[in-house]
Amino acid sequence: MTLMSLDGYQARITYNPESDQFRGEILGQSGGAEFYGSNPDELRREFKQSLEVYLEVCRERGIAPRKQFSGKFNLRIPPDLHEQLSLEAEAQGKSLNVLAKEALQKSLS
Repeated sequence: MTLMSLDGYQARITYNPESDQFRGEILGQSGGAEFYGSNPDELRREFKQSLEVYLEVCRERGIAPRKQFSGKFNLRIPPDLHEQLSLEAEAQGKSLNVLAKEALQKSLS
């Protein structure tokens, strides 16, 4: 996966060999916005234009452009892994939440 950034927004870039074009999908939005280009310069221009249109539509409709996150989510794991992680957190003197948060933060670096 390739990411492209513009004005604090990120887009996932994929290549479609059938159309011989790159497709960008802006991430973390309340709605969807995508764009296409044949080369990096065209892709950047289309990203900028697509983002401008998306933000304008959000303003017109009174919609927050970015998804709102609560900081909570459910994670489904096998019971034996849950047990092992709970024991490891306890051994380290941490809560399971702190252990998971640290592991998730580490995965981003």
